[in-house]
Amino acid sequence: MQTNATYTSLVAVGDSFTEGMSDVLPDGSYRGWADVLAGRMAARTPGFRYANLAVRGKLIGQIVEEQVDVAVAMRPDVITLVGGLNDTLRPKVDMGRVRGLLEEAVERLAPACERLVLMRSPGRNGPVLERFRPRMEELFAVVDDLAKRHGALVVDLYGAPSLADPRMWDVDRLHLTAEGHRRVAEAVWQTLGYEPKDTDWHTPMPPTAPPGWVARRTADARFAKQHLLPWIGRRLTGRSSGDGRTGAQFSDELGKAFWVTPADHTNPGPVTDWRRVEP
Repeated sequence: MQTNATYTSLVAVGDSFTEGMSDVLPDGSYRGWADVLAGRMAARTPGFRYANLAVRGKLIGQIVEEQVDVAVAMRPDVITLVGGLNDTLRPKVDMGRVRGLLEEAVERLAPACERLVLMRSPGRNGPVLERFRPRMEELFAVVDDLAKRHGALVVDLYGAPSLADPRMWDVDRLHLTAEGHRRVAEAVWQTLGYEPKDTDWHTPMPPTAPPGWVARRTADARFAKQHLLPWIGRRLTGRSSGDGRTGAQFSDELGKAFWVTPADHTNPGPVTDWRRVEP
């Protein structure tokens, strides 16, 4: 693998995991691992360009339909693709169709960039993971196969003990905390060939005393009311949290994506401190 890599552009494709939920900035927007990664890459490369097309709630078919051609047209050095997990969480899913759509996405994205990055998504320890583990592992087998056939890189987050720790996950139990996103950014950073900044990103967190019974039941009740019941409601009515949304770097007015680049390449900061640039 290439080391001390230098890339000049990055486009991120996917769902809420790549959009950045639940790494919330003070203004209420999301940052997430892709923004953290882009900031690091930009600090090494003046003029670096970045676009995040990911939208929460998207199924793999929607990602293929709405984001893949946009990413191809941008011709970046690096494209990251994470999708299909929302499909596996549906009560009924055609895994053959998911495989076909993911393969279509990879076949179109791989020739459009210097480096395509795929991922085995992290899973939070608990009953939800156990229920859906067979589907997830079937999805990841597809990812591994596609990467081998198309020369893509695979970031194995599913196999990282640190990211299975419930403390790395937000109260909705579906999205990583800011620390979780930082560790994902580190994993992708190293996979791309950059010198490690944190060699222990995959190491489990130090053990702590588990919360008491009352605290656990209170957290379960809050989770059910604020997150689980609305999620079930959307599934039953065919709605998605991403309905009507476009990626962070997509212009409804122009009908196409645009690049952002740091306002000050010596101090890129979060993506909110970046500026829009022409293609």
